[in-house]
Amino acid sequence: MSPPIQPPAPGSGSGAPVAAPAVPYPAGPARTGNIGLGIAAAVVAALAAAAAYGGIMNAIDRQVGYAAVGVGLLVGFAAGRTGGRNPVLPVVGAVLSLCAVHLGQLFFIALALADQSHVGLGEVFDKAGVGGLTDIWQEGAGAMDYVFLAIGGFVAFGAAGRA
Repeated sequence: MSPPIQPPAPGSGSGAPVAAPAVPYPAGPARTGNIGLGIAAAVVAALAAAAAYGGIMNAIDRQVGYAAVGVGLLVGFAAGRTGGRNPVLPVVGAVLSLCAVHLGQLFFIALALADQSHVGLGEVFDKAGVGGLTDIWQEGAGAMDYVFLAIGGFVAFGAAGRA
């Protein structure tokens, strides 16, 4: 198999085609970026998205699928954009997005309890703790809660792969 023929360089004056240089190894997918930085950015984005998701749910007093999509986009984009094209990052983004949506739901419960009891958010976390909030979530969780978790993870996986 002969190397591909390229047209002459402009201004070379020669009409003869020039052979392209041979590559000694097959070109593989470029892995650029820093996986550690991508994971760190995804964690920060997940925490910020969880707080925003819980706050949005508290403001409108219900869950919205677009907000779960936003969580997934934010987490996946942060992982993929800062970490590069590493194949681990979409999986990490999906898992962190699942955690962020769940934390947002727990934050919504904590905000609702604080409003209902007329106490501060710190007192709710002090008395109920994450375990108590999780128990409350499990008692009231319906099919749509799990759908929102899946939406966030699915969107994050795709966003991290495309970023």
